[in-house]
Amino acid sequence: MNAPDPPPEMLTPALPAPEEFRDPRAAVQRLCELYDASVRFLTDQFSRTLRNGPPGRRVRAFYPEVRLVTSSFGIIDSRLSFGYLAQPGSYATTITRPDLFGNYLEQQIGLLIQNHGVPVTIGCSDTPMPVHFAVANDAAVTVPQDGAMDFTLRDVFDVPDLATTHDDIVNGVGFRYPDGAMPLAAFTAQRIDYSLARLAHYTATAADHFQNHVLFTNYQFYVEEFEAYARHVLADPDSGYTAFVGPGNREITAPDEALPVPAKLPQMPSYHLKRADGQGITLVNIGVGPSNAKTATDHIAVLRPHAWLMVGHCAGLRNSQRLGDFVLAHAYLREDNVLDADLPVWVPIPALAEIQIALQDAVAQVTELEGYELKRIMRTGTVATIDNRNWELRDQSGPVQRLSQSRAVALDMESATIAANGFRFRVPYGTLLCVSDKPLHGELKLPGMASDFYKTQVGRHLMIGIRAMERLREMPLERIHSRKLRSFEETAFL
Repeated sequence: MNAPDPPPEMLTPALPAPEEFRDPRAAVQRLCELYDASVRFLTDQFSRTLRNGPPGRRVRAFYPEVRLVTSSFGIIDSRLSFGYLAQPGSYATTITRPDLFGNYLEQQIGLLIQNHGVPVTIGCSDTPMPVHFAVANDAAVTVPQDGAMDFTLRDVFDVPDLATTHDDIVNGVGFRYPDGAMPLAAFTAQRIDYSLARLAHYTATAADHFQNHVLFTNYQFYVEEFEAYARHVLADPDSGYTAFVGPGNREITAPDEALPVPAKLPQMPSYHLKRADGQGITLVNIGVGPSNAKTATDHIAVLRPHAWLMVGHCAGLRNSQRLGDFVLAHAYLREDNVLDADLPVWVPIPALAEIQIALQDAVAQVTELEGYELKRIMRTGTVATIDNRNWELRDQSGPVQRLSQSRAVALDMESATIAANGFRFRVPYGTLLCVSDKPLHGELKLPGMASDFYKTQVGRHLMIGIRAMERLREMPLERIHSRKLRSFEETAFL
């Protein structure tokens, strides 16, 4: 995948030749140098073209890459779920934003060097960098819409190519780079850049603010409680939390600072309770529906979070449940219909022991109930996720029979989607829902009932999610990322 010598009619930056590295920090530093040089080149050339017109030659720069070749079949450590190559061969991955992914890259490259005893090669790939992604982080430069310039953009610069922006690696369809190299990482550089741009659009916060532990919710009430909690811990210098960020990248570092609310909230507003090491908590209000749940997780997955959890509301399906009870999902009935093409419904979505234990322990801590007493307020069981918010209005014989046959205890519109995409993207996942209505038993979500419910339960529910994440933060990464999420042919990078 090393970039070939450019033809004379092409303008490209002068960059160092590929070089081997055994020091992961030095390898990441070289990735930063190559990436920054390509970005500067494209930004400068684009600005010059806007001022002076096309240069008469095609302008092109390339993503950097990590490449490794191993000839060993040796099993490194059968307990590992990442950080090694299962078979000999040539492996590579293109890299974007090494500044954002620096710690992650250093860790993943370091594990490969340590486990295989061979160097990695850092150089330029043969994958062109689209000009849109090159200038994305420069506020002074924007790419005008097609037709707004006096030249055709794609005649001079490379533009995003959906033919090479895909999920073939995570979907396990046998992706190989053009030269035959097998993938080192789950996502190519263009796929990551695509998602970073979408994240900024949908959440109105930069990817830099996202933390390694992500909570998803489907109600604004949780956001208000999250901000209150953030202000509380920012007042405690021993909490480890350093800042709170809201939509529009508004950031506060003191508990009494004002947090301006944008005049227009994005589709999925996100809030970030930050720690210096990135081990804080992000809350994303995805709203209602599996489409939003898929969109959010499709793009957050490229950040390689350590875990994500759904903490939202659901319909209780059992007469023994009460409003405010909790449901810890240990299986999912998938009728969301948004992931069927990527992950067939016959694929089981297993519960992850580490996540389940963290959630159950958090419920016990916050409610001060233990053991058999926990059954008074929490059930484990199957959660059904559907794509029809008004499912209650349909002929009940079909839906109710399927729900009963599946042994479902709760129903919502997001949880199975988030869990399934966690499975697909190898991101540890879990679900703790709160019963807000019981439509099969005449308790509909009506304004008065909802208000009382929200006042008493939202704060406690959110705190359980936070405590679960804090417990997971204390665990070694190799324990959280279970081998059950890995397929026959896996990438070495997490």
